[in-house]
Amino acid sequence: MKRRAAALLAAALCLLCGCASRAAAQQTAEPEGYLPLRYATEFSVAYYPGGAALLTVGEDRFVLLDEGAQVPQGLEALPTLALPLRELYVASSSVMDLFRALDALDCVGMTSTKAADWAIPEVREAVENEAIAFVGKYNAPDFERVLEANCPLAVENTMIYHNPDVKERLEALGIPVLVERSSYESHPLGRLEWIKLYGLLVGKAEQAQTYFDEQTAKLSGVLDAQESGKTVAFFYINSSGAANVRMPGDYVSRMIELAGGHYVFADLPVEGSRRSTMNMQMEAFYAGAVDADVLIYNATVDGGVDSIAQLLEKSELLARFKAVQNGNVWCTEQNMFQQTSGIGGMIDDLHAIFSGEADGTEPLTYLYRLH
Repeated sequence: MKRRAAALLAAALCLLCGCASRAAAQQTAEPEGYLPLRYATEFSVAYYPGGAALLTVGEDRFVLLDEGAQVPQGLEALPTLALPLRELYVASSSVMDLFRALDALDCVGMTSTKAADWAIPEVREAVENEAIAFVGKYNAPDFERVLEANCPLAVENTMIYHNPDVKERLEALGIPVLVERSSYESHPLGRLEWIKLYGLLVGKAEQAQTYFDEQTAKLSGVLDAQESGKTVAFFYINSSGAANVRMPGDYVSRMIELAGGHYVFADLPVEGSRRSTMNMQMEAFYAGAVDADVLIYNATVDGGVDSIAQLLEKSELLARFKAVQNGNVWCTEQNMFQQTSGIGGMIDDLHAIFSGEADGTEPLTYLYRLH
């Protein structure tokens, strides 16, 4: 009887020890610090002892490892990225300019945008010379070519969610996919702050911090200036004749506000949507923007317009708008959305328009006046 009791006690102790061991094995190591972020909220980086870090973007997580670093306990099942990264597949065109600003285009091996579609000269030249290979559109890439290049990471934008099979196939080939979410940032400088992430990935974290600090410092006078009182509409006319406008809280409408303007569609119902734009019938657009002090036509989609006359060809109703009659209509340059690193300059250009400083002879960088 005593032997049986002793055996049962021993078994119980073994069971308890086993459970304790498994519990210890399932524990996750604690980070020792985080990448400082002032504006960005759509990604985070937690640092662990020994040169490891945990990158979180939305629901996706990646372990970043410096040379010789070990995966932290509890994170073994996550995809790992050995830093610094080279031969990246960058399918998100807005991200490429951040690599250019870091002088890190040599870290990018592939893109899904043709040379002719690049508004950034350095990138266009790199694609033309095949220093960066065009491997097909983002929704139909040359998987074999991406695989043969030993690509360590594919950087996609949120459009890839409309083609989940592409993301799944890349991951099945052993290529982690980072879906960058900078377009979800509510603050324009949060969008720029993603340069810190890409600097970390390619071994240029200090350069990224310096660049970000320099760009934000240039804006200190603009951000501290008084509001101009100017009302502003930002739009383009789509193929159906409707006006496509930015949503409230979108980074473009926020840039307008930071530059001292008031976005005329700031009260549109958002209803939890993360869309950056919406289509509006011309009657509704007329009601909301007819008295706007400034009209800004978004040239990104349809190639833009060169004159007021061309703008009126899209909708004769625009002739009744206050800004058209006062000659205060502007158009975006093609580089406005690809050149993410220039967000500070974009806000500066907008401020020049709203304050009247743009009435001089010096051309702006990202916008031009229609005559």
